[in-house]
Amino acid sequence: MWNPFRKWRRGSSSEDEFRRRRAELLAQAPIPCLWLLGKTGSGKTSVVRYLTGASDAVIGGGFRPQTKFSRLFSFPDDELPIVRFLDTRGIGEARYDPTDDLAQFNESAHLVIVTVRATDQATQEIIDPLQQVRRANPRRPVLLAVTCLHDAYPGAQHPVPDPFDTGLRPRPVGIPDDLGRCLEAHYQRFDGLFDRAVPIDLTPVDDGFKAPDFGGDRLKQAILDLLPAAYRQTLLQMDQLRAALGEMHQSRSMPIILGHSLLAATAAAVPVPWIDLPVVMAIQSHLIHRLARLNQQPLDKATLAHITLAISGRVAVRMGLRELLKLIPWVGIAANAAAAFAFMYASGWVWNWYFLEIRKGHVPTAEELRKMYQRELKKGAQLWRTSHAEAEL
Repeated sequence: MWNPFRKWRRGSSSEDEFRRRRAELLAQAPIPCLWLLGKTGSGKTSVVRYLTGASDAVIGGGFRPQTKFSRLFSFPDDELPIVRFLDTRGIGEARYDPTDDLAQFNESAHLVIVTVRATDQATQEIIDPLQQVRRANPRRPVLLAVTCLHDAYPGAQHPVPDPFDTGLRPRPVGIPDDLGRCLEAHYQRFDGLFDRAVPIDLTPVDDGFKAPDFGGDRLKQAILDLLPAAYRQTLLQMDQLRAALGEMHQSRSMPIILGHSLLAATAAAVPVPWIDLPVVMAIQSHLIHRLARLNQQPLDKATLAHITLAISGRVAVRMGLRELLKLIPWVGIAANAAAAFAFMYASGWVWNWYFLEIRKGHVPTAEELRKMYQRELKKGAQLWRTSHAEAEL
């Protein structure tokens, strides 16, 4: 019997093999943990978004509670982490006691990033816990990120060219007086509690700043300079690591998608019009849930509706037309099976790609999903034709 995924079966990885390869890969790249210490609204999420490229929605849904005051975000996810962010909550809203966090994360946190808005004068509630964190490990570097610089020059664009250098306490000449005074005040308040300061302003594009990631490169370089060498290398190789991990996931997804595609083709070959449509849809639903579990991604009604509307608007019509072809013996049945195979193959790879993009921090648009679906639909049809032709030789 013809099996279109026969040639992939031998090369596909078992779950044990996948986990072994993953462990080897991550062992070569120690995982840095960045401890974010700051009030709500001080720019912690903006820092995570800039460093990872993840959307606010992905970041918000990725943080997991750890202690009474802390949450942990593993990027791209818990199964394949490349970098971790420990976020403290409640500072400025309730008195934060770092005791539990220190007990759990003192050894694993490699760099503390303190975020404070440029014009925020009430910083004692950050300084008190920072003193405890500093005493617990004096050799652990602390980076002071002074954020929301535009609060000191409302209605104006950021200074051009960027006047800030990479000094330990940058306060260049020519910046607005109010900003200069704010920076100097923060340097005095946090004196002895940080190793380097970086003035930054990371804003959404909609805010209208010509440089929405003002100081972003400066922030990234400071993190690289302060991290221990082994962990620094992981961040430098983030793109390569993500690509390698993505290839490993694709090797696991291939037999699952092809198996469901073949099953859909078999169902579509039943020579009774309209009988196979519910079966094919059930196979697709099972495939989607398998891929979600494989990628450790949740499925909700909003996600299902978003992708289904993007790729399946014309699928029902096409499948219905294929059903009519069943009234023409042999030729109709073969065409219907081919269509079902290509449809399942394309929808499987679209879902798999969507989950991988979410892991990277990118939420695909409806247009991106449609283009991906059309591309994979052609691949599925070509795979069917090629493999079927080979089987008849």
